[in-house]
Amino acid sequence: MKKIVGIVLIVLSIGLGYFGVTQFVNSGESVDVLGIEISAEDNKQKTSSFIYLGLAVASLIGGVALAKGKS
Repeated sequence: MKKIVGIVLIVLSIGLGYFGVTQFVNSGESVDVLGIEISAEDNKQKTSSFIYLGLAVASLIGGVALAKGKS
């Protein structure tokens, strides 16, 4: 049973990591107007993407620990 929960946590960490990276990449936009680059960043979205990445790391560590542990 522990191995199944560990595998589920590993899969969850992959999903959370992907979502966090995607959200981080999409948090800033820039536009080039008359040779001047104008950029805008969404700091709230960056903060939430770091939270998702932290949760992904935590669930990966927990999943590996459960999957490797003795039954």
